[in-house]
Amino acid sequence: MDIISLLFNEVLYRPLFNGLIFLYNTIPGHDFGVAIIALTLIIRAAIYPLAQKSLKSQRALTELQPKVKEIQQKYKDDKEKQGRALMELYKANKVNPASGCLPLLIQLPILLALFSVFRTGLDPERLNGLYSFISNPGVINHMFLGFLDLSQKNLYLALLAGAAQFIQSKMMMPKSNKSSATDFSGAMQKQMLYIFPIITVWIAASLPAGLGLYWLAMTLFGVAQQYFLLRKKNEQRI
Repeated sequence: MDIISLLFNEVLYRPLFNGLIFLYNTIPGHDFGVAIIALTLIIRAAIYPLAQKSLKSQRALTELQPKVKEIQQKYKDDKEKQGRALMELYKANKVNPASGCLPLLIQLPILLALFSVFRTGLDPERLNGLYSFISNPGVINHMFLGFLDLSQKNLYLALLAGAAQFIQSKMMMPKSNKSSATDFSGAMQKQMLYIFPIITVWIAASLPAGLGLYWLAMTLFGVAQQYFLLRKKNEQRI
């Protein structure tokens, strides 16, 4: 357990904490919210290749749903043959069904580390633990744009994060989904369209607004990445 805590502290918590303070010191105006957005952009850029691969895989899985349904109907009485046929379909189309979860699995530890930063790391006493090359600002001003206190809970920011999550989930759904809406996978996909944003709002509203701002910025960057990916794919079809 000590090793896990040490790894979490040295690999995630301290780099994120020091990176946030560095950005806070560097950005003109020393706006804490702008520093969070800048840090989010850096994190998004770091996981960009993985996120891009995940988005392509998710889109491919969505487009394969009609064929998946055909296989499920054809081998509905033989689960073993159904599983083999599905694996062959995924292999032929170079799709990994589990790859869509990887960015989320990576973001969860980052989210936990940022929660620790916002909860305790920004106390003046904790600022003594900065790297030697990071200047100690003394006191952190938690205000964003002069009116939003990011150290406190904020329902409006949580609602914006949930709305962004809904848009991102909606973009991944097929434009025409009449047939899949009646099967199990289609019904689950439709339910998750609403469940994920609700969970996002609930979590963001329960934590300091700084975390909600991070999640909102991360999701908006993801929406932009998804938009350009879909646009590029549509242009290739023309």
